[in-house]
Amino acid sequence: MHPATKEMGRHIEAVIKAIDILDCFLTRPSLTLKDINGFTHLNRSRIIRLAGTLTSRGYLIYNSQEKRFHLGPRLLSLGKVFEANNTLISLGRPFIRELVQETGELASLYVIDGLERVALVREKGTHEVSYSVTEGQRMELYAGAAGKILLAFASSDLQSEILTKKFLKRLTSRTTTDPDKLAKELEKIRRKGYACSEGERVSDVWSVAAPVFDHTKQICCSIGITGPLYRIPKRMQLRYTKILTDKAKKLSDRLGWYKS
Repeated sequence: MHPATKEMGRHIEAVIKAIDILDCFLTRPSLTLKDINGFTHLNRSRIIRLAGTLTSRGYLIYNSQEKRFHLGPRLLSLGKVFEANNTLISLGRPFIRELVQETGELASLYVIDGLERVALVREKGTHEVSYSVTEGQRMELYAGAAGKILLAFASSDLQSEILTKKFLKRLTSRTTTDPDKLAKELEKIRRKGYACSEGERVSDVWSVAAPVFDHTKQICCSIGITGPLYRIPKRMQLRYTKILTDKAKKLSDRLGWYKS
C-alpha cells in the first residue's frame, strides 16, 4: 500500500465531528445548540468550539438574536466548484430544465449514496402548487419512482441489504414493505425501463422516473418528474412517461451510452 494511501486511512476525530455538525443541516435550514446536541450527542462546550471554528471559516453563520446557526457562503462556493466539474450535473441540468418546461412539474436527478438516494439536480415546477425537493435531499431507495429505478438497476448486494423486512419501513399506506413483492416489482421495472409511483412516499403525489446509463452501460442516475395526483390524470401520465423516457435516453447518449 502506498504510504499516502495508508495515511488517508487514519482519520482525525475532531474533523469528523465538525463534519457531523455540518451534516445536521441536511434536513433543517437552521439549528440551535440544543438541536445540534440532539443530532450529534456532543456536549455543549465542544459544539461551541467546533461550530465557532466553522463559523470563523465561513462554513456556518451564527445569528446571535435568534441564537441559531445557518449554513455559510463557503459551502455555496464549494458547491459551485463541484457542480462546474461534475459532468453528470452539468450535462443533466439542461435536460431537467426541459422536463419542467414541457410538463410544468418538478423534475429531479438522483444518484445512489450508500443505502439512500440523493437529489443531485432539481428544478422547481411552474405551477403555484408544486411538490418540493431540495438539492442534496436524501430519500429512500425503496419508495418513489426515482428510488425504485436506482434500486432496480443496482447491484445484487445492495438490493439484498435493502430487501429485508427490517429495512423496509411503511411511509404511507401505499409503501411496499414486503421484500418478495418489491423484488418482483423491481424485476418488472427493469423490463419496462421506467417506474411510476402513486403516494408511496407522500400521499396523493404521483411520479415517474427512468434510468440514465453511462459509457460503461451501467446506471449512473435516475431522472423523474413529480406532482400532485389530482393534476395528473391517466392520459397525462402516459404523455409525461413518454417525454421522460425520451429525455433519459438522450441524456444516456450524451454520457456515452449506446445500445448494442
